[in-house]
Amino acid sequence: MKHAYRWISCAAIAAICVFFAGASAARDLCVLVPHFKDEYWLSVAYGIETRAQEKGLSLHFFEAGGYRALSRQIQQIAACEKLDAGSILIGAVSADDQELLETVSRAATRRPVIGLVNELHSHALMARVGVDWSDMGLLLGKHLASLFPADAPPHQAVLLTGPPQSSWTAPLESGLRKGLSGSALSIERVLAADTGNSEQLRILEQALAQGPPPDVIIGSAPAIEAAMALARRSNHAPLLVATYISHSVARGLVNGQVAAAPFDNPMLQGTLAVDAAVAAMGGVRMRELVGPPIVIAVGGAAPDTLELSPADYFPTLDQPLR
Repeated sequence: MKHAYRWISCAAIAAICVFFAGASAARDLCVLVPHFKDEYWLSVAYGIETRAQEKGLSLHFFEAGGYRALSRQIQQIAACEKLDAGSILIGAVSADDQELLETVSRAATRRPVIGLVNELHSHALMARVGVDWSDMGLLLGKHLASLFPADAPPHQAVLLTGPPQSSWTAPLESGLRKGLSGSALSIERVLAADTGNSEQLRILEQALAQGPPPDVIIGSAPAIEAAMALARRSNHAPLLVATYISHSVARGLVNGQVAAAPFDNPMLQGTLAVDAAVAAMGGVRMRELVGPPIVIAVGGAAPDTLELSPADYFPTLDQPLR
């Protein structure tokens, strides 16, 4: 996974490398993320910060506070404009909110805007860095289908996921159901909430209280972190499967508490986003989605195969807007 540049298309490699021909190496980058309540985004931020230091770039980090903090993220775009950032990297809290799209379009008239991890349906973006979350779900669903083949006894799963306004939940669920098609495992219930620990614990408790315990819990990283803690105190131990990998999920994979999760290398996505921003400041637009491949990590995984940010890392945030 550490040699992930070989997975980028030749066109993307050529575009990224153009910055050596004259893009500025001394501009600020403004980075907007939905929140840091989920450890996943810490690895994205660490990849951004590490690469920015290598390129001599200054960073401004803003977190909206959650997927319902749409107005706050719009205000933060305005803050980036006041800072005269050379490029804005945005992990959008919504894919298609009209006010957010209009704000991005206005900001993009004066500096390049890069889509970061989350889908944003804007033609104003100079590049999109991330993975297709329907592929995340599809690969995970196919892996589970191999564990629960069609001729096995029926099993039931519950899916604990992020809020519907986020851009990744719908494609993830669609891909997951497609991958499970024809298997003995079916998703009987779907519960959604913002991807903070307390919100995901709440829907986990709700799922367990609503009916018979599920055979499989498929969930966001914070949901699976909560499920691991509950499983240690319970006689019933459903199979735990995460829809993406955070530090807590990685530990669960290594010690066997988590059976499987797709790995999309969030740290590398951060690295690629900085490269895309530098190329964009040199006038290069990338038409195709740029990102690492998705692989399925299984229980007992070697820890060095899951490259994440250091355990004590947290980015320095710009002051909250007043």
